[in-house]
Amino acid sequence: MSSSYGENIRLTIFGQSHGPAVGLVLEGIPAGFEIDGEKLQRFLDRRRGGQGTGTTPRREADRPVFLSGLSGGKTCGAPLALTFANENVRPDDYSHLADVPRPGHADYTAAVKYRGFQDASGGGHFSGRLTLPLCAAGGICLQLLEREGITVLSRIAAVGGVEDEGELTPEAAARPFPTASSARGEAMRALIREKQAEGDSVGGIVECAVLGIPAGLGDPIFDGMENRIARAVFGIPAVKGVEFGAGFGAAALCGSENNDEFCMEEGRVRTRSNRSGGILGGITDGMPLTFRAAFKPTPSISKPQRSISLCTGEETELRIGGRHDACIAIRAVPCVEAAAALAVYDAFLGRKKEQ
Repeated sequence: MSSSYGENIRLTIFGQSHGPAVGLVLEGIPAGFEIDGEKLQRFLDRRRGGQGTGTTPRREADRPVFLSGLSGGKTCGAPLALTFANENVRPDDYSHLADVPRPGHADYTAAVKYRGFQDASGGGHFSGRLTLPLCAAGGICLQLLEREGITVLSRIAAVGGVEDEGELTPEAAARPFPTASSARGEAMRALIREKQAEGDSVGGIVECAVLGIPAGLGDPIFDGMENRIARAVFGIPAVKGVEFGAGFGAAALCGSENNDEFCMEEGRVRTRSNRSGGILGGITDGMPLTFRAAFKPTPSISKPQRSISLCTGEETELRIGGRHDACIAIRAVPCVEAAAALAVYDAFLGRKKEQ
């Protein structure tokens, strides 16, 4: 099923942007684990709209309601089922999009796939609203990984042509606008404000690192850690590219430049550099697992665009109303962390089964 993910844990996401609720079912979480509700809510609040430069003014409480999977405040072995009410809905903003699809959005392909029966309000099941249950599941996995000494952190590496400077550190990741350079962060915000004032949008890049991850997670060929993470990350709407370690930059290097030489450090096998992003042959090597995800500009912009009427087959001009992010990448930072946590914890459980 396209809305499900995982091998050792199984996540299924359901709901539509302007339906009654969105939610998830998460199977395979070990029994006896106490979920820290306050920590989970803080994590979910990081992706909420209406909180900063360029984010949608749509405001939702985003409070999870646990329907099953807990007993006495701890996981009981039954599937975890959570829902989030959609309260601040305005489906009339999208009534015309069933006939006139937005350029760059899934309106047209959804109409073809589902023969016109798709929910066009806010993108329906294709909406960024569906990243909320993804973040909830990933937030739970983050807490489970922390028990194993594994942490996941990320930053905004670029917005448009403005790139961050410095390294991804826990301090940078903890900032409200997570960049290593405060000056570059302000330049990014200025660019977002400029494009928003023009009725336009801008893309961005999120960098993520998994620290404390042991060697030996993942498998070769189709179940490598790159495969697992990429599949989860591409579940976030607007992701158009994922690269690990040096990524595409490795294509410009010689082997002598790209290879990470091995060394011993405090009795452990390490590498002197980390251009592989902590993965060799699809299997973690014990170094930090690093990757970057590229996000396209938000398709819903207020500038007039050319489209077609699916009913008449005629070209027409489209003006989009509603409430939209000027830069999707800003609110996507915790979504990327959640996707990484899901993939890593799934592989971690698989490794435990082998031992």
